[in-house]
Amino acid sequence: MILREIVRKGRTAKNQYPFNLPLIEAFESLKFNHPVTILAGDNGSGKTTLLEGIAAASDSILISGEYMEQDKSFSHAYELADELKLIWSVKTRNGFFFRASDFITYTRELANMREEARITVEEIKKRNPHSLEVLPYARTYSELRHLYGKGLDKRSHGESFLDLFQARFKPNGFYILDEPEAPLSPNKQLTFLALLHDMVNDGAQFLISTHSPIVMAYPGATLLEINENELIPTTFDEVEHVRLTADFLKEPNRYLRHLLEP
Repeated sequence: MILREIVRKGRTAKNQYPFNLPLIEAFESLKFNHPVTILAGDNGSGKTTLLEGIAAASDSILISGEYMEQDKSFSHAYELADELKLIWSVKTRNGFFFRASDFITYTRELANMREEARITVEEIKKRNPHSLEVLPYARTYSELRHLYGKGLDKRSHGESFLDLFQARFKPNGFYILDEPEAPLSPNKQLTFLALLHDMVNDGAQFLISTHSPIVMAYPGATLLEINENELIPTTFDEVEHVRLTADFLKEPNRYLRHLLEP
């Protein structure tokens, strides 16, 4: 394991967010025994807040390459990070923190960067075809084309996410993913699992929050479900998301009849 354990080293007396969330109040430690650890739980259970605190404590960058501390919305994450001790086998600078909510914003930013670089290159060449001033802008445009093709914004959200995920991956990294299934169809989620497996074979470690039974099915993953405000080890068949989805698919009308009756 790259990261072996997270331990709560202190407790803030403040009765305010994020410390007043039941999951954060109860959190003591988290041990990692497998390269993939998956957290399951309902919306509002505190999964994202916990991941943000761990990301801040591990000095993770965002998938955009920016540092978390540059974003004031993460101030609470750094307050929580002050109470967390991370025990590493090998401290790595590779990896990133991904939130589904950041994805579309980032792809638009990339599209703007690529277009601005292209326009600047054309303008400089019009003024002086031999100017060395063009080099940094041409390099930016070329690198974005090399990493992401003609543009992440030109493809579906699912295809764009998989392209971005693969382009930003580095071996032996620690990756924190909050609901990576959000832009993915079921078929693309299977592709994501294949990419995940390749990355695990390259020494990567993942901490994932998800609602997707497909992602939860990754072989050998440590599954933790939030139950009574604690992270409880569980199995795939016992996860509430999995049981509810399986039951619904067997008899959808049994659920819909009660939910949608006049």
